[in-house]
Amino acid sequence: MNLISKKYYSSITVIGFAFFIFFLSAIPDLKSGLDTTLDIILRKIAHATEFGVLAYLIFLALANFKLSTKKSLLFALILAFLYAASDEFHQSFVPGREMALIDFLVDATGAILSFYLIFLQQKRKNDMIKT
Repeated sequence: MNLISKKYYSSITVIGFAFFIFFLSAIPDLKSGLDTTLDIILRKIAHATEFGVLAYLIFLALANFKLSTKKSLLFALILAFLYAASDEFHQSFVPGREMALIDFLVDATGAILSFYLIFLQQKRKNDMIKT
């Protein structure tokens, strides 16, 4: 796959996943149907996972634009945080949903965990190259 196709594909993937998050956030009173405690835990895990995946996809897209790994990681984290904040703001307009700081923090934690896993992967890759 040439560089232009990689840039295009990775950018479309980020945009598509962001729309997926937006779609889920627009569903009024989104619940799993499970016990209340289990439902809350499941939704928090889903929040962290979706923003971890978003941060990773953004990182991959930025890396295709020939940014350094550090810049790609930093910008991916910042963009994931900004999208998490905008997602919470969006939810404040959806019936049965609300803007919640805890959800933003869970989203940010997912992005940070993704950031950390990417960092470890890159470090391991660099260590393998040196040996």
